Amino acid sequence: MHKIFILFLLFFATSFLQAQEINWMSMNEALEAQKKEPKKIFMDAYTTWCGPCKMLDRNTFSNEDVIAYVNDNYYAVKFNAEGDEEVNFGDKEFTNPNFDPNKKGRNTTHQFTAALGVRGYPTLVFFDEEANLIAPITGYRTPQQLEIYLKLFGTDEYKKMTTKKAFAEYQESFEGTF
Repeated sequence: MHKIFILFLLFFATSFLQAQEINWMSMNEALEAQKKEPKKIFMDAYTTWCGPCKMLDRNTFSNEDVIAYVNDNYYAVKFNAEGDEEVNFGDKEFTNPNFDPNKKGRNTTHQFTAALGVRGYPTLVFFDEEANLIAPITGYRTPQQLEIYLKLFGTDEYKKMTTKKAFAEYQESFEGTF
């Protein structure tokens, strides 16, 4: 009986840990949520065909420290940079008028993707509490590589960075916990 209880407990604990994930939402949902409770936005601009995007999902966005930090400090947006989602941002509606739902692999670039200056995938885009663009960060990042950006933008330390030298010094002195 004691062994069955321990097995049940291990199964439950494992299931609970696996169930934790980033609370992804659409950009429109994040913008609405910001109106009720101001919070920064962290966007993953990905494509369905992008290998490094899939690695980011598998290796970085599954990390418990990344999950906890993103969920606590940001509205997390999963955005298909070549998808057909309508995005109402500022006073504009962004679409992908040439999107082909029958196309496998690469599709056309979404207008919102272009407006944000996304030039490669994946790109991690940070917005402040009023949906102003802070910065796009292009490329795959491990949990430890992503941590510096999550905390730099999440804590407003980026506002102190007026030169490349200041950022280099921040990077050098940064002590990660992920």
